[in-house]
Amino acid sequence: MSALTATINLPFRQAENTEDNDCVNNIESCALYRMLPVNAKEYVRKSPHLLEYLHIFPVDEYGIPLFFSELKRDLKSMDEPNLIYPADDTVFVHIFHDVDDVRNYYIPVDPSFMHSVKDLTPALELKIIDLLDALEEDPVTDEERTIVLKRLIGEACYIQQPGEEVALLSGDRGKGGLGDKIKDFLNKDLTAKKNPKKDAILSNIRQTPDGRLIVNPQEYRALEYMMVRDKIDVGILKPFINDKYIEDITVDGVGPIFIEHKIFKGLKSVVGWDNTDELDNFVIKLAERTRRPITYRNPIVDATLPDGSRINIVYSTDISRKGSNFTIRKAMDDPLSILKLIEFKTCDYLMAAYIWICIENGMSLFMSGETASGKTTSLNAFTTFIPPENKIVTIEDTPELQVPHKNWVREVSKGKGKGEGEGSDVTMFDLLKAALRQRPNQILVGEIRGVEGSVAFSAMQTGHPVLSTFHAASVEKLIQRLVGDPINIPKTYVDNLNIVVIQSAVKRPTGETVRRILSISELVGFNPETQGFSFVEMFHWNPATDLFEFPGRGSSYLLENKIATMLGIPEYKKAAIYQELEKRARILERLHKAGYTGFYDLFHMTTKVKKQGLLKIDLDEL
Repeated sequence: MSALTATINLPFRQAENTEDNDCVNNIESCALYRMLPVNAKEYVRKSPHLLEYLHIFPVDEYGIPLFFSELKRDLKSMDEPNLIYPADDTVFVHIFHDVDDVRNYYIPVDPSFMHSVKDLTPALELKIIDLLDALEEDPVTDEERTIVLKRLIGEACYIQQPGEEVALLSGDRGKGGLGDKIKDFLNKDLTAKKNPKKDAILSNIRQTPDGRLIVNPQEYRALEYMMVRDKIDVGILKPFINDKYIEDITVDGVGPIFIEHKIFKGLKSVVGWDNTDELDNFVIKLAERTRRPITYRNPIVDATLPDGSRINIVYSTDISRKGSNFTIRKAMDDPLSILKLIEFKTCDYLMAAYIWICIENGMSLFMSGETASGKTTSLNAFTTFIPPENKIVTIEDTPELQVPHKNWVREVSKGKGKGEGEGSDVTMFDLLKAALRQRPNQILVGEIRGVEGSVAFSAMQTGHPVLSTFHAASVEKLIQRLVGDPINIPKTYVDNLNIVVIQSAVKRPTGETVRRILSISELVGFNPETQGFSFVEMFHWNPATDLFEFPGRGSSYLLENKIATMLGIPEYKKAAIYQELEKRARILERLHKAGYTGFYDLFHMTTKVKKQGLLKIDLDEL
């Protein structure tokens, strides 16, 4: 990545620094440092650039920001936030209110934030190029490249400590008299080839006699951070990618970077672009990082960043009038567990128990809803209910699904072809056909939206349970899309799908946007005479109470006629299946109270519960 020239527009008038700049080198003597809370002092000792930022922030007007090591959901109620939290080991984020806008400011504070090293960067690049000629290693991974790059930066620079006198390269920055210039001429290699561009870059840079760049500690930290950020990571997007509280990153064209934050919702960054050419160049570099280059001929790219985040890029002002635009949907480090979704009131224990018993017994399920309704998050959470001994195949065009099982085949489509693969393209249609030969117990499809749907329903017919996401806001609209172009599922096949879960992002009376499972429905069948489909709503969300109701109690076709039979429950005792549902709900509640809310922790405990025989049905007790 190239650094390029994104701009930073701070939303406040910088405070006049009344203290000596040596404050960073001797923080104990800094009055502002002594005013900081204990946790903030620890941060600035490790990251002096944070103290430098606090010196330009007008604390007299707005007060010292609050410092948090972790953000809690109750912080979203803050009307005028002024707080700082760490995005990673070196980057901090300042959330600062804007009294004139509903979007507050997102200010990433990194080592390069306070130090302009744009004159030093080209000189350092030249020095590193010279050092690369003698490099014996051939680093392959990003981690190896980072280690090598940091070592080369260390070899190319000399860190001048405060108050230290350093000998300069003769003639450096015009230093030295006539005698030095004569010595410099006599020592010059007259056979060496001249490089005017290189000489111009290095002419005003201070160097040691052995040719190392002379920098102070702050400049060195900024150079090291920027070189790794721009050459190996994703450039100025690094703070946003590393911030675990960000869900989406959006650049609409020229202007600021917008983000969707898990706590503070819509925010605007102080980082952005003022020039379409610079934005276009950044987007080209960003696409190269995904290994799906973008061109005028191929101006739209869907790809995956190295950390797993999904990115959509639209290139050039020809089709994006404000300049190239892109949207990044952040990958989650650890998927949310079903217990976390219950904490967020996306569903309740009884609904989770219903999904558990249905998935465990091989029912096919579509997680449906609008864009950004949390479909993939919920489907990931449901995967902990798949029996731990099962073999799973996931098929996606962009890898997002997470499965806690060890016997997991993860397949990703390749190329942009539609339908059957052509040339080097491998489509989801191709991968689904291949998956049927791999003897999976469950097939998970990232999203069904085309001809791969017919293969998915064929898989269901042959006894392969399929779990997938789907874009539809209701059961009726889902069926309409399934039987219409381009999916074209025969109507008599549709009832091979057992369960439809509808989820949505809804607004509460407080104005807060939350995600709720609106309904869970069972598809019962297709009536050829009326050409209609019958389905029964098992659960639905009551918006007035923000609670979930179970109208399907006592009338579940799947529980009574399919799953009860599989579990060996006699015909006359089939109503006891609802007791099994409540037992599983109690198990989930106990695991929740015991603190097993992590995705992998919950999977481990549900596996343990099964191995201990706690899920077995005692027919004598029914």
